[in-house]
Amino acid sequence: MHCCSIIFVAMKVLIYGAGAVGLGVASCLLKSQEDVCLVARSDTVAALRKSGLVRTGIFGRFRARPETFCAYESLNEIENRNFDFILVCTKSFDSAAAAEDLLRHPELFSDPAPILARKEPSNSETAAFQNRCGTKIVLCQNGWGNAEKFMAHFPKEQVYSARVITGFSRHRPNEVEVTVHADAIHIGSLFGCDLATVKPLANVITEGGIPSATVPDIEKDLWAKMLYNCALNPLGAILDVPYGALAQNRWSRALMNHIIEEVFAVMTAAGFQTHWQSADGFLKVFYDRLVPDTAGHKSSTLQDIAAGRKTEIDALTGAVIKLADQHHVPIPHNHTVYNLICFIESQNV
Repeated sequence: MHCCSIIFVAMKVLIYGAGAVGLGVASCLLKSQEDVCLVARSDTVAALRKSGLVRTGIFGRFRARPETFCAYESLNEIENRNFDFILVCTKSFDSAAAAEDLLRHPELFSDPAPILARKEPSNSETAAFQNRCGTKIVLCQNGWGNAEKFMAHFPKEQVYSARVITGFSRHRPNEVEVTVHADAIHIGSLFGCDLATVKPLANVITEGGIPSATVPDIEKDLWAKMLYNCALNPLGAILDVPYGALAQNRWSRALMNHIIEEVFAVMTAAGFQTHWQSADGFLKVFYDRLVPDTAGHKSSTLQDIAAGRKTEIDALTGAVIKLADQHHVPIPHNHTVYNLICFIESQNV
């Protein structure tokens, strides 16, 4: 009798940005015993190196010991390594800087071509990535427009997007709680590229505790999340209430209805699509399933304001306003909540 031995080859994944989402996704990969490195702020790196990564919440408790992964403050610290996947989990306002930072480190990508790193990427550096598509970049970020910032430097075959509609809360620098979960993490390409290359990533995230899948129509998912976020995120921050409270009150419910109708009109005018043919179709799912599944969650915008951080309002309502201006669609309710968030945010400075 002949015995076959199966050799486990760990997937090499770089998490660029170890905030709540980055830690949450990293916990899944570590639970699946993948080879994970995280790039984070100094206090997060210190906590991770000392105490490991801890996940709690609705998908159970998991702790990764500090010796099972690497944590760095900068890409400059990573030596002699390249990755199968780079997951960008920064705030949306850091997308351009993240793309440029990664571009300056071609050694992190599989089959690297010799590029001399400079402070500012040149046209030749950008061109050198055209034939280097082994490493996939997956954008796990809020808002609309992040892919465009990466497409300025990387070929479309290399850039994928993820729709994350799971709620994460970080109580300590190295600890993340999964608070709510509305649907699986979806991974796909806005440019119709091969999904087989990111299927293994979705599989190991699922194995690590949070359902994930590849989808052929990620644009529809991202716009569904824009409809969801633009209604709940700013209003939840302005009124300092969880999502469920917004849906239960007729005044805030009326505001959300108007916001969603306006966002849907802008999306349609700009030539984008989601899973519903009308705002009414989305509103039914919004109130019947999405809000109830995330009723206890407080918006990331509220969390950012409470912590004195910059919010992502420009990638959410701000992105809708930009498209509305381009296509001459009036959206007064979105303008109002945008201005209120900007005012509140300005008081934190």
